[in-house]
Amino acid sequence: MTENKPNIRAIALYLPQYHPIPENDEWWGKGFTEWTNVTKVTPRFKGHYQPQLPTDLGFYDLRLIDIMEQQAKLAKEHGISGFMYYHYWFNGKRVLEFPVNNLLKKKKPDFPFMLCWANENWSRNWDGGFNKVLLQQNYSLEDDRKHMEYLCSEVFSDERYIKIDNKPVFTVYKPEQFPDAKKTASLWNEICIEFGFKGIYLIKVESLTDRTPPADMNFDAALEFQPEWINLPARLSHSLIEKIKFILRGKVKLPFVRDKVFDYKQIKDRAIKKQLPAYKLYRGITPGWDNTPRRETGATILANSNPEIYGEWLQYLVANFQPYSGNENFIFINAWNEWAEGNHLEPCLKWGRKYLEVTKKIIENT
Repeated sequence: MTENKPNIRAIALYLPQYHPIPENDEWWGKGFTEWTNVTKVTPRFKGHYQPQLPTDLGFYDLRLIDIMEQQAKLAKEHGISGFMYYHYWFNGKRVLEFPVNNLLKKKKPDFPFMLCWANENWSRNWDGGFNKVLLQQNYSLEDDRKHMEYLCSEVFSDERYIKIDNKPVFTVYKPEQFPDAKKTASLWNEICIEFGFKGIYLIKVESLTDRTPPADMNFDAALEFQPEWINLPARLSHSLIEKIKFILRGKVKLPFVRDKVFDYKQIKDRAIKKQLPAYKLYRGITPGWDNTPRRETGATILANSNPEIYGEWLQYLVANFQPYSGNENFIFINAWNEWAEGNHLEPCLKWGRKYLEVTKKIIENT
């Protein structure tokens, strides 16, 4: 970091769905993990980078704390300051909780972290909607209290948990779904004070439709989730002949005209030109996106992504970075290991460690 440059904490979003759980065994088949989807996909058009497969860490199982230590070591060596683990809570029922439970119990890895409550329905179509709901979110102030008391006693008290002025940082994916977000936020703040914290620092993820200023929900800041679905360029097109060839070769079950393909560089350009709001918004970035492993048809794909363009995007964010305070200094990278959505910093067969190396160079040396 050069002189007079602000300190930046790059936080990578982290998916814990790399170990079998009873629910996934029931819904998707015995032994299902995210790797099940990742390994079955095939390319859908010329130049389509699929399957995207891991190298350094292999097809890991997050029941092993050694793997989490290797991930943290790799992240720390390349300019990442912490992980934001997705957290799943359904009226007291937690799923995919083993990795975080394990790091809390074993006090490993020695690496900062925070949680993001992915408060979507779990549905068979993978998009958090209401079609074929497997686990549904139901809200109440009673459950809000139970949830926050669990977090304060079991998670926020950990010395590795990221806090701002002794306020645990907690992100909510869709607070607009709360019956009364202001009441929930106020209750959570009171409970955190009861547990000896100065309150709670709440971040809302900017959604596809909701742009409510955080203060209107008693939240502290917003997080720019990338790719930003409300700010997409025009789709790329593919020739009819190319589509027919892939259909005849059995590469897709339905015409892949239903897939939505965008150019990664155009996504980057639009993010850079975006007019920022007056409220606190932590900028986001993604190394790519391609959820064909989860979609037999109708996938969303950012084509032509590569470490160079990602580096240009990150360089812009760093060069124009303005922290809100000494500790309010986050950039969020989506994601560390979303292999089935094609957005991962973890090394892959095609790019190796190049995304990590670019991240390190820009975060540490700009």
